Amino acid sequence: MGRRLHIGYWLVTLFQKLALVVIALGITPIALAQDAGAAPSVERIVNRANMVSYFQGRDGRARVAMTITDRQGRTRSRELTILRRDGPETDAIEGSAYRGEQKYYVYFRRPADVSQMTLLVWKHLDRDDDRWLYLPALDLVKRIAASDKRTSFVGSDFFYEDISGRSIDADSHELIETTDNYYVVRNTPRRPGEVEFAYYDVYIHKQSFLPVRTEYVDDSGNLYRRYTALAVEKVQGYPTVVKARMENLRSGGTTELTYTGIDYDLGLPEDVFSERYLRRAPKEYLQ
Repeated sequence: MGRRLHIGYWLVTLFQKLALVVIALGITPIALAQDAGAAPSVERIVNRANMVSYFQGRDGRARVAMTITDRQGRTRSRELTILRRDGPETDAIEGSAYRGEQKYYVYFRRPADVSQMTLLVWKHLDRDDDRWLYLPALDLVKRIAASDKRTSFVGSDFFYEDISGRSIDADSHELIETTDNYYVVRNTPRRPGEVEFAYYDVYIHKQSFLPVRTEYVDDSGNLYRRYTALAVEKVQGYPTVVKARMENLRSGGTTELTYTGIDYDLGLPEDVFSERYLRRAPKEYLQ
């Protein structure tokens, strides 16, 4: 808090593994079969990066500290815990796309205005994801529309889709550069009318296959959003982002996520990721 937490993730995915939260909750690397000296295909690079970003372990937990800073340097803080659980049919075959249904549960701890707020995400393969947000001040469970997935996540510079991850099938992929340390993959939306970017470039570390930088470009060719992995550690043998930043170059705002208490393969029960726990947090799994 992924054979997947900003936060994560999950996180890294809040919800990757949150990506980012995800991001923080991907799966262990698998050897790539490739010709000596030749780069793997772009499909294998994307599949492997997707695995490492979102599918490490069968489930995961991370505690996330979020710091939101505006153009004037004013800061706001959030503290949350992200839980992630993979569906039983998640694909773990080497070279595959690691398609699988996942569920995310995000519980906000601080500050008081968001304390006990919860977010539940069910990621689907054949339809739009389901998202619910519980607002304790109103005792209200609100469905988040699919069209809102690329809107601000609780006032931060991350989007809801950043937390739980974007489907690799939503974009076409092109390997545009290979450096000593990175594969640079350009991702172009298959349905451009549904997103605000023209494309985004991802810098994928050649050894770990972690995406360490993502740059979003608009229809005018302007870079307007940038994600950077600031620190990576091995957790239970999994390469894991433990600090990440998202920059909004239009507004001048930034959001940093710091992940602690990261655990994989906890055996989280499926019913934790149900609507009944939106109002009644499963405290025994949120430590």
